[in-house]
Amino acid sequence: MIALVLAVPLLAQIRFLPDKKLWFLETDRSSYVLGVNEQNSLQTVYWGKRLVRDDDLPPAHTSPEHASFDSRETMSNEEYPGWGGLRYNEPCVKVTLADGTRDLVLAYVSHEIRGDTLVIHAQDIRYALQVDLLYRVFPRLGILRKRSVIRNATGQPVVVESAQSGVWYVPAGEGYRLSYLTGRWAGETQLHREPVLPGKKVLESRRGNTSHQANPWFALDYQGAADEEHGRVWFGALGWSGNWKLVVEETPAQQVRVTGGLNDFDFGYLLKPGESLETPAFYGGFTDGGFGESSRMLHAFERDEILPDHAAPHPRPVLYNSWEATTFNVNEAGQKELADKAARIGVELFVMDDGWFGQRNDDHAGLGDWYVNPQKFPNGLKALIGYVNGLGMKFGLWVEPEMVNPNSDLYRAHPDWAIHFNDRPRSEARNQLVLNLAREDVRDYIFTVLDKLVSENHIEFLKWDMNRHFGEPGWPEAPLAEQKEVWVKYVDHLYDIIDRLRAAHPGLEIESCSGGGGRVDLGILKRVDQVWTSDNTEAFDRLRIQEGFTNAYAPKVMMAWVTDVPNMNGRSTPLKYRFLVAMQGSLGIGSNLNHWADADFALASRMVGYDKEIRATVQQGGLYRLFSPREGEFTANQYVAADGRQSVLFAFLHSQQYQRPAPIVYLRGLDERAVYRLKSIDSQLVDKLETASGSYLMNHGVQLKLGGDFDSTLLILDRVQ
Repeated sequence: MIALVLAVPLLAQIRFLPDKKLWFLETDRSSYVLGVNEQNSLQTVYWGKRLVRDDDLPPAHTSPEHASFDSRETMSNEEYPGWGGLRYNEPCVKVTLADGTRDLVLAYVSHEIRGDTLVIHAQDIRYALQVDLLYRVFPRLGILRKRSVIRNATGQPVVVESAQSGVWYVPAGEGYRLSYLTGRWAGETQLHREPVLPGKKVLESRRGNTSHQANPWFALDYQGAADEEHGRVWFGALGWSGNWKLVVEETPAQQVRVTGGLNDFDFGYLLKPGESLETPAFYGGFTDGGFGESSRMLHAFERDEILPDHAAPHPRPVLYNSWEATTFNVNEAGQKELADKAARIGVELFVMDDGWFGQRNDDHAGLGDWYVNPQKFPNGLKALIGYVNGLGMKFGLWVEPEMVNPNSDLYRAHPDWAIHFNDRPRSEARNQLVLNLAREDVRDYIFTVLDKLVSENHIEFLKWDMNRHFGEPGWPEAPLAEQKEVWVKYVDHLYDIIDRLRAAHPGLEIESCSGGGGRVDLGILKRVDQVWTSDNTEAFDRLRIQEGFTNAYAPKVMMAWVTDVPNMNGRSTPLKYRFLVAMQGSLGIGSNLNHWADADFALASRMVGYDKEIRATVQQGGLYRLFSPREGEFTANQYVAADGRQSVLFAFLHSQQYQRPAPIVYLRGLDERAVYRLKSIDSQLVDKLETASGSYLMNHGVQLKLGGDFDSTLLILDRVQ
């Protein structure tokens, strides 16, 4: 008997059904449907697994009013609610009009479909305050993007008091679980999971940048039923590197919604007639394949659409950074000595850290004076850079251009350039103040000095740091009504500086660093090639930091260093363990190579060689988190190459107890019928298999011979047939 297979017609990514006034935004995995209801307002109708029949969904319609306290507007899933009428949920936009009116009700006007982009035009029911809602569909990757443009066409000034990018609704019901990331300096991206309860939970930064304390990513699963491999997960991330806010809300109608955009704390943005304000991109996706699949979707999206090298991807180079070896005591001879040793173990990018500029002998002076210190480098940087290049390595440099020390030539010349309020204290943190990038003269100065530095020297990489948050966020030179715009214009100008710098120097690559992971989000990742995950490089601590990080961000951008021990908490881990932890992202080395023995160099050379063998798989492949460091004494992570030709398994035993063996590891993501050659880098595979099928590896599993505290191993699988 021959089975008949009915072909499913390929539908447009965006379709409008005029009879129902519904838009369908389709990816390969999901459907997102919104429509115009009987009140002429926009309403979310469905978000979830892809639907196969348009007729199954009715037109948008407001929910019934339960009482005067539960209005139709409050009970309905408005797509982009203004603060007006009888609306009591978190609004997307709130304004004060010139006549004092603080009421805004948006109605549908028209729309345009431009390939993979939908633009819906809405306007207040009385005033010419307009909002464009912009959606883009990334069908192959399963991701949608929302953002809005708020435009003043009234002829009078308007103050915007809240500007959100949009709101995501999951199917109505109680029992959802929220996953999110919080932390602090040296303890970033800690993963939390908790029930969503009635009311609001606010995740935010009020610090001027993304922050260590919270990250703009979320995931929701129903009844807490999802795990790494199974279950429905709705997830999202905000692309903004300044003050942001996510409000996770369960309404009295048992509706869970997530509103995200610019933080409305201390917010006020003046729109003169004809001016507009664009909100950050807010990304969302759905999968029924659990948290692991939601991460892999985000990773693929970041690699293919967000990162600067997405059109021509290449692996991140093995990096050496001189900070822990020399701190501020840098000079040409000392850096050359380190460069010799870094080249010996296969490093490809040599980065000189702090201390090379101005009168920078400690952290009390020099920030803002971006000229080469003539006492430390009498020949300038060119001699050192030429030496590093001659060893076969690229040269990179540490900068912190957004900051100024009061003890600097720049501050003595321009004290008004620091963010401040007149006649108020200027609180220093790490002995420095924040330059006001919202000012155009400050923006242009920073671009000019960096452009000159890169133009006059063969610098191919900048480690761009930011070692404090805002304080006293004043801008007294601006008109009073515009001073709160400092929060937004600072970030806009930061993006502008980086964009202009990269346009002027196409080969330049940049790392985002803010005392570790203080500025990691999808806004900065459009402009930088990698991020400094945490100042905490202690290998055991990093397993949890990196687990949280990879829920939202691709391993390719996750810089992970091998450093000396004890580090941070007094714990000493073997050098192999430290390397294997770091090789799960983009490998860097920050150890003081002047203190290494010959055996350390030999091991490091072997590990760097293994990294170069597998890094394409780690950085461009799919990640499977098999055993979590939050849940026991054993951690295992597997990566599968995009073409399926290689897979690698990292495994770590943290504490040996009662001589218990490590658990059997069942691999994932392989081809069951394929055969793989197995290479254990240290003969710690119990079954001495030379080859095995994908079916065997995923269903029978592998047993690893790990024993003692902080043991670790790497298993490399190459497909042979």
